[in-house]
Amino acid sequence: MRVDFRVELRSVGTALRLAESVLLAGGQRQARRNAWAAVCENRRHAAARELDGGPADAPAGGPAGGPAKAARR
Repeated sequence: MRVDFRVELRSVGTALRLAESVLLAGGQRQARRNAWAAVCENRRHAAARELDGGPADAPAGGPAGGPAKAARR
């Protein structure tokens, strides 16, 4: 059984874009997984800071969450 994937390439740019999409598809999926893992990790850190009452390196005179958090109070 032979599968034929013929595509009419109208320009060199089209051929390069097709080759790039095939070659980089796995890398793009990995990048999305890495980005989502970073988002989840940031959410965990934020939740831990909320439970602890703020970051340990917060300035002595300033609010624990910065200007945005101070505005919500």
